[in-house]
Amino acid sequence: MGDRFRSRVIDVATGSAETVHDLTAECAAFLREAAAGRDGLLNVFVPHATAGVAVIETGAGSDDDLLAALRDLLPADDRWRHRHGAPGHGRDHVLPALVPPHATLPVLGGALELGTWQSVVLVDTNRDNPRRQVRLSFLG
Repeated sequence: MGDRFRSRVIDVATGSAETVHDLTAECAAFLREAAAGRDGLLNVFVPHATAGVAVIETGAGSDDDLLAALRDLLPADDRWRHRHGAPGHGRDHVLPALVPPHATLPVLGGALELGTWQSVVLVDTNRDNPRRQVRLSFLG
């Protein structure tokens, strides 16, 4: 595939609290090099069983709303059969069924083609794992 396919892993410090981490700037920086002005697709993938990738508005409360909705849908209590880690950690393993571990996005002219208020984010509710990796892959 040569120049048509490029991939890079980035490290993200998520800390010990639930978080929505904006990846948009890292995606744009990767595409400036990898896409070199071409059209194609960007795949964003998190190789972890307890995190996901979403496209949402950030900075206007939507990221906090997403975490609140996930707390309502997936309470951190003792209902979960998967019980290692912090109390309620089993819910973190259900998260990728609701917030998938990947997103594939259009790239036009070497730039991510997002809507005005859209951002690419890593969603991490797992307080036991303060570091994540995200694989960015461009095909074009």
